[in-house]
Amino acid sequence: MRQITASQAAALLQDEDTLLIGGSGGGHAVPDALLAAVGERFRATGMPRRITAVHPVGLGDGKARGAGHLAQKGLLRRVASGTFVNSPGIARLALDEEIEAYTLPQGALSQLMREMAAGRAGLLTKIGLHTFVDPRLNGGRQSARAAEDLVELVQFQGEEYLFYKPYQVNVAFLRGSAADEDGNISMEHEAVTLEMLSMAQATRRMGGIVVVQVKRIVPAGSIHPKMVKVPGILVDAVVVDPEQWQTYGTQDSAAYSGHLRVALEDVPRLPPGPRRIVARRGAMELFEGAICNLGSGISTGIANVAAEEGILRRICLTNEQGNIGGAPASGNEAGAAMSPDAQVDQPYQFDFYDGGGLDLAFLSFAEFDSSGNVNVSRFGGRIVGPGGFINISQGAGTVVFGGTLTAGAAPKAVERVEQVTFSGPYARSRGQRVLYVTERAVFRLAESGPELIEIAPDADVEADVIGQMGFRPRVSPALRRMDTGLFAEGLMGLAARLPARPPRPALDRFATAQAAE
Repeated sequence: MRQITASQAAALLQDEDTLLIGGSGGGHAVPDALLAAVGERFRATGMPRRITAVHPVGLGDGKARGAGHLAQKGLLRRVASGTFVNSPGIARLALDEEIEAYTLPQGALSQLMREMAAGRAGLLTKIGLHTFVDPRLNGGRQSARAAEDLVELVQFQGEEYLFYKPYQVNVAFLRGSAADEDGNISMEHEAVTLEMLSMAQATRRMGGIVVVQVKRIVPAGSIHPKMVKVPGILVDAVVVDPEQWQTYGTQDSAAYSGHLRVALEDVPRLPPGPRRIVARRGAMELFEGAICNLGSGISTGIANVAAEEGILRRICLTNEQGNIGGAPASGNEAGAAMSPDAQVDQPYQFDFYDGGGLDLAFLSFAEFDSSGNVNVSRFGGRIVGPGGFINISQGAGTVVFGGTLTAGAAPKAVERVEQVTFSGPYARSRGQRVLYVTERAVFRLAESGPELIEIAPDADVEADVIGQMGFRPRVSPALRRMDTGLFAEGLMGLAARLPARPPRPALDRFATAQAAE
């Protein structure tokens, strides 16, 4: 194994190279010391120029770290990522037409790493159909300079699919916890494991250079073979950063890494207000044993409500980065989870999601429209990107979109969304159950679009709901008032009335076998 400095790693990048970067969100397994060295090198020498950066998950602290180190005019030619929300500097370059900017589904990019590792043609999937990622709409572009088609619409066995093209990688910057003297990499102290192995395999297959940032070097043979996440045969060099934090906000949490079990009931109670109302109404969709995903924003409050109501251990919360069980973190720590039951690599988590494994997805909306489309990826002069939203929303059996009905005086229910991140018509064609939950009204996706089915106890249909929208929804003939408990201070009593899990046909075998005994 070769040990080098971060500056030496940065010097490996040449003009026009493609850099593959591991990590997630707010510093979770992000090789920040390596990215910082690239930014410093460019400021000092003007090199490298016009590189392509590819990272499935957005990277950054919401300021200048992570991908933000690369947000310098001339350094980047193209960025392909799940989201820019963590790196506003990258979003600014895209808005200023300084880079070719693409935001693609996080799960598709994650799974594409495996396809690249195996030398396959690319990723064939239905994820992204009829959203802005579909070439018939936008092809995932977030800047006019982004001219190349990174996604193609194809016909396979009489059905429509999207084909995500692979990338030719020159250098990969990855991160682990420790490296032994043979270059074997462990990730036992990381909050996520992601697709580090696939990235290393893909880069090696293409003849590229794999550099891994770690916190320490340990003797050869001291890492248990089952703890090796990236074998040394795939690693060209290691950079040691003894000050490496687990995330940008947490130096070391044993609960994040799974080494310590904490009381999940300690999740703080949400203060009174719209977020609490929306989260409580969403929680009413839970049932015994429900497997769920909580998106960012207002929907993270589902975990707080479930803890307060004493039902957090009776459901299973997951996140797309690979955590199963426990209590998903929120804010800039999103991606981690407190005391998860299992941590799987991100591509496999998305396999589960894409295959319909989620019973419920609780996602936030920036805006929704008269067709039932939802936008979270570009709005109000901001480029955000979809992150895992498209995979999650397309794969879940039931999707509950949460948000306030207005943003100040501006309606969030609009005639037509600026960018389609979720297609209402496509969801209807597949029989998906969809709700739109706000603090004063609840809608369901019907044949004609969102249908008003519930209003707040003291709300007026016209003045407080329809008058605050950019379109007139159909009003259900069975319109009812929202549960008054949503607006009260005390518990709602969800623990006593949590519905049983709907029957699964496959489980009939167990019932039959037990009856036979």
